[in-house]
Amino acid sequence: MGDETADDNRPSLADRREVERVYQPAEDSRLLADAVVEHVDPGDRVLDVGTGSGYVASRACEAGARAVGSDLNPHACRQAVAAGVPVVRADLTTAFRAGAFDLVAFNPPYLPTDPEAEWDDWMERALSGGEDGRAAIDPFLADVRRVLASDGAALLLVSTLTDPDAVREHARAHGLDATDVASESHPFEQLLVLRLTPRNPEV
Repeated sequence: MGDETADDNRPSLADRREVERVYQPAEDSRLLADAVVEHVDPGDRVLDVGTGSGYVASRACEAGARAVGSDLNPHACRQAVAAGVPVVRADLTTAFRAGAFDLVAFNPPYLPTDPEAEWDDWMERALSGGEDGRAAIDPFLADVRRVLASDGAALLLVSTLTDPDAVREHARAHGLDATDVASESHPFEQLLVLRLTPRNPEV
């Protein structure tokens, strides 16, 4: 019986295993990071939205860019900082000034999820894109143009589970042209990286 009090004071399993609260690099992360390396120039200012472990930002830094991450998850912020990535705890791009970045990268939570099945924990938030998979993508598209330099671009990872055509249409509604620059097929989906550039107002 005396051990029960000691157990109550122990850190939870989630506290002891950071991986359960921070999304770790997977196929989607690597596909996006490879695209970032291909499209970044030394000295470019890069924002890695939803940085998680800081993997994509770290790859950008290795390519010579000056990268910063943003994430709402405080555990992700700590892990990215431990990996050497400067991080701002922020929602998407909202904390940053206009024209601040040459390149913005985002691997969003994109799995369509029934609201009644959500667990409302940090890992769920890292994976769930809401009912249509675009709960984080749509607000990102609404603001990302603001933080891009005049000749800047964004790289957005999407899945065929989230209806890429709808993503392209939403991007266009916010003045962005979308071009496919990378793809990778998996058993139940295809992953795509879209390059988003501000559209000429005359087009």
